[in-house]
Amino acid sequence: MATLTALTPASAVSAPKPASAAAPARAATVTPYDDTYYAGALGKSGQDLKDALHGIISSQSKLTYSQVWEALKDTDEDPNNSSNVVLLYTGRSQSKSTNGGDADDWNREHVWAKSHGDFGTSTGPGTDIHHLRPTDASVNSTRGNKDFDNGGSQVGEAPGNYTDADSFEPRNAVKGDVARMILYMAVRYEGDDGFADLEPNDSVNNGSAPYHGRLSVLKQWSTQDPPDAFEKRRNEVIYTTYQHNRNPFVDHPEWVESIW
Repeated sequence: MATLTALTPASAVSAPKPASAAAPARAATVTPYDDTYYAGALGKSGQDLKDALHGIISSQSKLTYSQVWEALKDTDEDPNNSSNVVLLYTGRSQSKSTNGGDADDWNREHVWAKSHGDFGTSTGPGTDIHHLRPTDASVNSTRGNKDFDNGGSQVGEAPGNYTDADSFEPRNAVKGDVARMILYMAVRYEGDDGFADLEPNDSVNNGSAPYHGRLSVLKQWSTQDPPDAFEKRRNEVIYTTYQHNRNPFVDHPEWVESIW
């Protein structure tokens, strides 16, 4: 992601607690991984579910930041053109070879802004491809390290995306993808591996604090835009080829409401 200037975090910001144990609000999804990969999580909710999923998805292989380039060419491949990747915010199909830092190149967007928790591009959260996506370099710069929320002015280079001084709203087709990537990060990185405890909250202007908002909006987006074939394939490729862990909210979208 382009170099960011961290904003001053609000001193009173705190992360909301996971919901207390309660029945899921949505019907349970059945996946081929329920009896194996997710066996220790089934039947749980609230903090118990979050803790179980953290234990499951923390077992993973890790990439270097340079290895992320090649991984994204695979995970985000255009299903209609194997020479291209699909860019997250614009939806544009672009040659895999045009990665770099020029204005119309594609680069590596940290959906959980890397200044939120100050993990940079370190191996770990800074290279976790469950939240790294190819994006137009200048649109990436426009998003910067803003939290996610509804509203703002339309981004000229990326119609359907909106931004204002403290937030960014992605196009409708990837709203749920963004939400599930943010919530994956909140479960995967709990402060027990040398990095900050990442948590969603219902604020914007989180700056360098290890929080990302706005949770109430992210929950709406996850419901509004359920996982599609592209997102499901991406999850599978990351699991089978690269990190060998899964985004549980792609497999079980109802777990968003079960935890938060």
